[in-house]
Amino acid sequence: MARIIHIVDDDESMADIMSDTLIEYGYKTVISNTIENAEEVLSKQRVDLIILDINLPDGTGFEFCKGLRKFSNVPIIFASARTEVDDRIRSLDIGGDDFLSKPYSLKELVSHVNALIRRTYGFTEEESIFKFSDVEVNLTLRTVTRAGNVVNLALREFDLLAYLIEHKNSALDKERILSEVWGAYNAVEPSTLTVHIRWLREKLEKDPSNPQYFITVRGVGYAFKVED
Repeated sequence: MARIIHIVDDDESMADIMSDTLIEYGYKTVISNTIENAEEVLSKQRVDLIILDINLPDGTGFEFCKGLRKFSNVPIIFASARTEVDDRIRSLDIGGDDFLSKPYSLKELVSHVNALIRRTYGFTEEESIFKFSDVEVNLTLRTVTRAGNVVNLALREFDLLAYLIEHKNSALDKERILSEVWGAYNAVEPSTLTVHIRWLREKLEKDPSNPQYFITVRGVGYAFKVED
């Protein structure tokens, strides 16, 4: 199940960029631009982590965090242009778990989110690893090895592989795969999927021209065929 990241930031453009990046890495997101909106979100749904700005239109992130800690231990990363030592100390003293100083790289943001998610929720190693043939896929760490050697997959290649593993031994039509892996089917050429399947075959099949695992289902799409 994808973890839900709640972004609380009044910079709408920045919040959208953070959201798009986190979605690319397999998270789900919800955005609030005010404390009032954030409180409404939390009253209606579960979130797994909050990225919280300090300066908000109707209060401060400090106030929001302090109030939240009265009833919730959801992990919080403060992300703010306020970089004074006192602000960093205060954010941790009132219950924040991490602090990122703006500007920061999006890769740095994702690394902090990944690390805090792992520290908070952990994972069962056996459940995160999927093996077929001489290939080992760590779905949590997003790593792949073949015969013990690291296989470098691009972001979407790994997303597609993880999706196929999740739906193993099922015929999946192309439109469904594009919609659920790429998100916006109408904006993606169908040939994109064909190319990514070919790349997975070339990297993970023993004989890419006669695939054993990444199978074409004529008239439908593709299937990842493995023995249960």
